[in-house]
Amino acid sequence: MTQPINRQNTIRNERAKARPATVSMKWPTWQADQRSKLAFGGLLILLAIGLTVAFSSYLLTGQDDQSVLSQVTDSSLRESGNEMRNFLGILGAFIAHVFIFRWFGIAALGIPLILFLTGCKLVFNRELLPLGRTTKATLFYMAWFSSLAGYIVLATDSVGTGSVWCGGLGYEINVWLYNLIGWGGIAITGFALFVFLIFFYGITRFPSVSLPKRPVSTRETAEDDISEEEDEEDDVDDFIDVKPKMNGAYKPEKPPVADVPAAETEPKPERVNNASPSVKKPLTFTIADTTPDEPVAEPSEPVAEPYAGPTDEVDENALLLHGLYDPTLDLPKYQFPTIDLLTEYPENQKAQVSAEELEANKDRIVDTLQNYGITIDSIKATIGPTVTLYEIIPSAGVRISKIKSLEDDIALSLAALGIRIIAPMPGKGTIGIEVPNKNREMVAMRSVISTEKFAKSNFELPVVMGKTISNEIFVADLAKMPHLLMAGATGQGKSVGLNVLLTSLIYKKHPSQLKLILVDPKKVELTLFNKLERHFLAQLPDSDEPIITDTKKVVNTLNSLCIEMDNRYNLLKDAQCRNLKEYNAKFIQRRLNPEKGHRFLPYIVLVIDELADLMMTAGKEVEQPIARLAQLARAIGIHLVVATQRPSVNVITGLIKANFPARLSFKVTSKIDSRTILDTGGAEQLVGMGDMLFSSNSDITRLQCPFVDTNEIEEICEFVGNQRGYDSAYSLPEFAGDDSGSSEEREVDLENRDPMFDEAARLVVNHQQGSTSLIQRRLKLGYNRAGRLIDQLEAAGIVGAFEGSKAREVLIQDMNALEEMLKNMN
Repeated sequence: MTQPINRQNTIRNERAKARPATVSMKWPTWQADQRSKLAFGGLLILLAIGLTVAFSSYLLTGQDDQSVLSQVTDSSLRESGNEMRNFLGILGAFIAHVFIFRWFGIAALGIPLILFLTGCKLVFNRELLPLGRTTKATLFYMAWFSSLAGYIVLATDSVGTGSVWCGGLGYEINVWLYNLIGWGGIAITGFALFVFLIFFYGITRFPSVSLPKRPVSTRETAEDDISEEEDEEDDVDDFIDVKPKMNGAYKPEKPPVADVPAAETEPKPERVNNASPSVKKPLTFTIADTTPDEPVAEPSEPVAEPYAGPTDEVDENALLLHGLYDPTLDLPKYQFPTIDLLTEYPENQKAQVSAEELEANKDRIVDTLQNYGITIDSIKATIGPTVTLYEIIPSAGVRISKIKSLEDDIALSLAALGIRIIAPMPGKGTIGIEVPNKNREMVAMRSVISTEKFAKSNFELPVVMGKTISNEIFVADLAKMPHLLMAGATGQGKSVGLNVLLTSLIYKKHPSQLKLILVDPKKVELTLFNKLERHFLAQLPDSDEPIITDTKKVVNTLNSLCIEMDNRYNLLKDAQCRNLKEYNAKFIQRRLNPEKGHRFLPYIVLVIDELADLMMTAGKEVEQPIARLAQLARAIGIHLVVATQRPSVNVITGLIKANFPARLSFKVTSKIDSRTILDTGGAEQLVGMGDMLFSSNSDITRLQCPFVDTNEIEEICEFVGNQRGYDSAYSLPEFAGDDSGSSEEREVDLENRDPMFDEAARLVVNHQQGSTSLIQRRLKLGYNRAGRLIDQLEAAGIVGAFEGSKAREVLIQDMNALEEMLKNMN
């Protein structure tokens, strides 16, 4: 069953045309109408011009008009209007009198400015000046100038009647201040301006005043020059030697030495493996700067922007009547989740690695290698949130395999768990040794999702994976993976990783662009997302719960998703498009007709939390549709995320594994499990708590998964769920398992034909296309009833046998022959 399409974006059918049109005057509809914005903007511009004329005229003729205004109720309107000298008559004089004489004085001229700028933004969709900032400044200067003018008028006007310069408000404020603190009110007025300038314009200091220097002797000048040169040399030395700040946290009081003397790194007196001592060049030890350079987005702003449509050129003639289709108009008032819903953790959660720890680990690594006769030229340390990477360059003639075999010995010397050696580093001429930090950093979800790299990402389905060893934010595109296989032992962060993935998608996509199918056999992990049912979730039409937990319903959902895949491929074939992105671009440009079944297709992401349980209970019934989806569903926007605790070969079979090029592994219990999920070892040496390896295109990256708490997920789902959503969840095609046998074995009773049989037969013969989807779409029937009709048409000899995803062959070519057949059958 297809998803209902918003009335604003579809062509009305004949029945709708026959009904009398109703005009909706509800506020949300009026506010979203572009015509109402133009009309309101024009009204504000007209109002601004009128007020400017009225205020200017009042400044010239206001004193003459006051006598007329005081007697306007005692004389006729025509008589008063003839005596009024204001350019806008009685109304203009009255409004100007209120705003200028009673309220703000001459500062009231700021009101037309605000109205004019607002009207220009609504009409021309551009700002002559920053509207919000200009409005704040104008309102302050109106109040401040009125107060200042009131002080001047009070000091020079003994009568106490006020003036058009200050208005009634400015005059009365100064009278009150004068009675309270005398002439000290002018100090308060000046201080108010001083504070405003500081905070509004961000002034942090004023220019310093240079003082005259005393005369100095030639000797003092020479000594100063020498000391300045020495200071500059010290600064250069400090820049070279001092270790940069590590992760924005620890700053050593005493910088580590960059060049370690040769005497400290020479081999021990005893020779190992008959290695003769030789003179070696000094070992250099450097520490990489891993401070992130990218700016962080404002926490109060949403990190996603509403969908803006395609960027390629369109046919203006085709869009003249309807304009671009906007899928977000289904929920025009939808608000993206804000950063404030995520917890902000204190800075002391950062990883702190002391200079002593770095030097000690470096010395132990060098000593262990030298004990086995291996010398190195340089070593570099890169501090990450979970581990520190020591990159070494071995001396000439040293075999890499020899260093690789010393993994356990280095772990023993460092007394650390989870030593991992990468020999060689991909794309580098170095060998990497990853050593876990004693004090680990907790990577908060807020800290990574608020970065520019994620907020400005142009990926189709951006997912923030975590932080790399060099403290860079790692963002991947699920649409290009195109499917993700996750594994990890119990308690190592796999469920948190799924929550991070779903949170990333919710923060970036509108409900009209993304649908989620959540399968949770454990029944407790994904229940937090129940509240997203009417926004992001998809399910079978007869499903009672938005989160799928029953094994039989999982099988039906997977098969239904295969039907959805076939239907989408048929739509792409009719539209002559190769993938979902091209198809949606054509539909947005109004180049595809909804009357022919075309519709905007959202991305669908299937998330399975525990595959092992499904494989134990369903086996082949689950494996086959998953493998089929993994093979074919990429082009039509259906992507799979499958997770399991047991990455064994009977759970992650070869058929499934071959179609999941992207793998993600948390800590596993054995090297065999690591090879099963990643095709290489290493996952068994991770340190847990979100430490993971991500494999894509044969490249393996070590990451620290962000942490998102249950309370944060609840607040996000509460924020989205409380907004207006669709009437129901996104409906997948109907699918019902048949326990009695295949459809070919069922007998069709033509004596009890469907009441729509004749109409369906005429539809099929007229279009020469025997498909269930055609009957379902044109006759507005459910999938099961349309399937029964196509079976009856086959039994009657109108269409041919089932041929997989292809449409059935229509056996009758002539409408007259069909009418004769129907007459005989009736």
